[in-house]
This record gives sequence, C-alpha cells and structure tokens, in this order.
Amino acid sequence: MSSREIAELTGSSHDNVLKTIRAYVAKGVVSSNDTPYVHPQNGQVYREFLLTQRDTLVVVSGYSVELRAKIIDRWQELEAQVGQFQIPATYAEALQAAADQARDNQSLRLVILDQEPKVAAIKRLAAAGGAICITDSAKQLQVQPCKLFAWLEQHRWIYRRKGSRRWVAYQPRITSGYMIHKVTALKPDRETGIERAAFDPMITPKGLAYLAEKNIGASL
Repeated sequence: MSSREIAELTGSSHDNVLKTIRAYVAKGVVSSNDTPYVHPQNGQVYREFLLTQRDTLVVVSGYSVELRAKIIDRWQELEAQVGQFQIPATYAEALQAAADQARDNQSLRLVILDQEPKVAAIKRLAAAGGAICITDSAKQLQVQPCKLFAWLEQHRWIYRRKGSRRWVAYQPRITSGYMIHKVTALKPDRETGIERAAFDPMITPKGLAYLAEKNIGASL
C-alpha cells in the first residue's frame, strides 16, 4: 500500500504520513521502499513509500481504531482481488468475462458490440500460459517492447531503483495480481562471497487481460 493511499484513507496529509514512515525507517522498525511517482495533474515527480501489510499496520498503529479499521478493510479488499481472474475457455465465457469487466468498471463502451477485439486478445492470452516477461507480453499485445516498457513506467507498473539498471514491479501491481517477480540466483559476490538474487518483473494473465482491455496498443 502506498503512503499516498494511507493519507487518503486516514484523512492525513501526505507530508505527515511520510514524516511518520521516515521516523520508523530511521528506527529500523519498517523497511525503506522510497519510490518516485509522477503526479497526474502537474507531471511533477514526487516521492512516496510502498509498504507491505505488516509495515502499513505498524505505521498506523498510533492512529485511532476507526482509521486502523479503514486500513485493514482496504487490505482485505486488495487481498480478495488477487487470483480472481481466470482466462475463459470458450467464446461465450469470453463474452461473459468482458461483460463482467465492463460492469465492474462502470463503462458502457465494453458492451457486446465491442467484444470481438477483446475475445481475440483473450485467445492470445490463453496461448501465453502463465506469467511472462514484459518483452513477450508486448508480443501478445502486439506492441513494440520499448513502447510497452515506457507505458508501464509512465503508468507506475515498473520502475528502476537509483543506480540500478534492473526493472522492479510496483508493489500495488503485485498486490492486485497484475505482476509477479521471478527470482533468479546470481553468482556470489567475488569479494564477500554473499549469494545474490535478481528480481525480474513478470506480467500475469490477469495483468495481460487488463492491458488488452485498455487497448494500450492504440495509444502507443
């Protein structure tokens, strides 16, 4: 959960939430996951924290019971969303899935008259199997990989930590079931002998379906 969402749920200013989190980070109570985000209105880059469930509850431990209840309820909503998507096996199921998505998004443009391209997209997703890398996802979505990487970064699906060339998935996208991290063992550090691991972001079938529904290829 992001520090901005905590501020929104609790009615606190984002600056106050950041101050609390940084104080806990300094004490070693919570983990530091300071990440950038682009404000949708002014385009400026700001900072926020992305917290695990445990760290979120630690941060709001001093809040009132009513505000803590809001945070817990929100976490339960996020957890309930994970793993709900199943790729339809038949044309009729694909139509039903698209109709259900349209109702959830309260969007009338996703009615039956607009289902054919979505059914084709779902068939591509079915062929993709499990979670796949971003480059292969671009092939499934029929867009150029470089443009998909740029879109995912702009819309806060992935980012790079300072000084690193590797992409990392934003925690809210993982929590929503749109992305996962594939862990790859690396050679131990030559000087320290410490074993290392790399985390490669992968897009799940649920994430691919979401991107296909958004028809991002038309905007790239």
